[in-house]
Order: sequence, then C-alpha cells, then structure tokens
Amino acid sequence: MKKIVPLDCSLVPDTAQLVFKGEIFSVYHWPQELFDGTSATFEMLRRPDTVKAICLTEDGIIALEDEQPTRSKKLVFPGGRVDTSDPSTLEAVQREVHEETGYTFRNWRLISVQQRFVKIEWFVYVYVAWDGEKVSEPHLDAGEKISVRTLPFGEVRKLALDRVGYLTDALEIFEKVQSVDELMALPEFEGREVER
Repeated sequence: MKKIVPLDCSLVPDTAQLVFKGEIFSVYHWPQELFDGTSATFEMLRRPDTVKAICLTEDGIIALEDEQPTRSKKLVFPGGRVDTSDPSTLEAVQREVHEETGYTFRNWRLISVQQRFVKIEWFVYVYVAWDGEKVSEPHLDAGEKISVRTLPFGEVRKLALDRVGYLTDALEIFEKVQSVDELMALPEFEGREVER
C-alpha cells in the first residue's frame, strides 16, 4: 500500500530481518554500523496503522463511548486498525466509520499523521469528514461495545485538551483550532509517500 508518512519518521529498513511475527506486532533486526566503525544489532517493531476520523454532522462531532474486553469504556473518535485488505488509509477510515457509526461521508481530508514511538513503525492517521448521512445501523465486531454520541465542537475540543479518553489522538489538532470553521480550513497533511 502506498501511504503518506511524516518527513522525519523512522521506518524499518528494507534490509531488516523479521525475527518474530505476533498477532499485531512484528519484530525486526538489522546490523547497524556505528559512528566508530563497529556494528550492533538494532531492533524495531512494526504494527498495522490506525485511522481516526473527526466526523462533522449538522448536530456536532461524532464521538463514541467504546468498551473493549481488555479495558473500560473510553470516549474515542470513530476509527480503528488498517487491515491488509484495505487499499488505502482513506478506504480504511471510511470502512471503520461506516461500521462503527452507520454513517457515510462525501468529503474527507487527511489532516494529521503521527508516529507515536520512534522505535515502532506505526502511524496514526487523522481525517476530518463532512457532508454525511446515516445510512445504516452500526455493524460492530464481537469485541466491541459502542454507543454513538454527537457532541458540540466546544465540548469535544475541551475533552481533547483535557486528555479525556482517546480523544487525545487529535490533541495537536484541537490546540490549533477554536471553531468548526478553523477545523474545516486545516490544510491537507503533507509528508512523503512510501510503499509499505
């Protein structure tokens, strides 16, 4: 899949060897020459990317009360893991939003890509979506309990800035904007394209 990543991100080198493959994480090793001419084994993890969407409706922003078998209820934006069958991060986030909320949106813009840990090749893609409609009921996985809520922009911004739940995925975004209009005016994320 071709995807956009931050300019200064860390990637597992193409020459690295896969030494362990788990359900989510894979471990890679490679010999790395050091500044003094010696060599050491370097290690890095890789896992599927995550997509999130700030979905704008006439009534506000969609937030989910999400409970998983391994953790209590948290407030999150719609989204999830990019599957190997997803042709792109955009199609992954569109699939996840539809599954979790029953909504489809006509307009999408990628506004943030973050690498949380320099030793893990894992990117979190945040999209803003607008001009949508509810077309079905949510289709949840067996490991999900989700309630769909729509909250006013100001409340979502405050919750994100207060680091409530997983709304912190958009903390940097809400630090930059004071209104829906400013959110809508954010530019498309610019990075570099890689094939992964």
